Amino acid sequence: MDTNKTIMGREAKSASNISVRYLTMTAMLSAIAFILMFLDFSVPFMPGFIKMDLSELPALIGAFAMGPACGMLVCLIKNILHLFITSTGGVGELSNFILGVAFVLPAGFIYKRKKSRKSAMCGALLGAVFMGIFSIFSNYYLVYPVYYNFMPEETVLAAYQAILPSMKSILQCLVCFNMPFTVIKGLFSVAITLVTYKHISPVLKGRS
Repeated sequence: MDTNKTIMGREAKSASNISVRYLTMTAMLSAIAFILMFLDFSVPFMPGFIKMDLSELPALIGAFAMGPACGMLVCLIKNILHLFITSTGGVGELSNFILGVAFVLPAGFIYKRKKSRKSAMCGALLGAVFMGIFSIFSNYYLVYPVYYNFMPEETVLAAYQAILPSMKSILQCLVCFNMPFTVIKGLFSVAITLVTYKHISPVLKGRS
């Protein structure tokens, strides 16, 4: 009986340590993602209200190291923090969260099923493509309709037409501009993650 109690005590302590590390690493990755949101920049082929940043990178790393739920939490926490200083009325944060989750969940689930470099690459690439495709629907049906409360649809369309005059509708703009941009944005995070993950994974998992 004493032996069983000892084993149970050790298991409880181990579970507690894992929970503390999980929360600590999730908080750390969220803080890094929050900081990366400030390092956004405009790109020549996109309207000025759309920015490039790498804030999904910590979420992808978290999804690989500690599971898809961690990646989703990082996406949520960084955007909640950003709400306190936002200038977009929460629209940018809503879009960032939706697309971040669309990116890291497929990648995290695929890697969780089979933990190998190949599955990590396949999952991350699939996540980037899915995020790009999903961006069409999330922007068209959810994010942009909210955005129109701050900037009329005609003004948004005109911003795209200033770059490519042949654009006739918001949906066409989302397909021609936002989808490839979002995929490329995801691919940057994929490339950095695949290069760095092997070196930082032991630290995140407490094996250093």
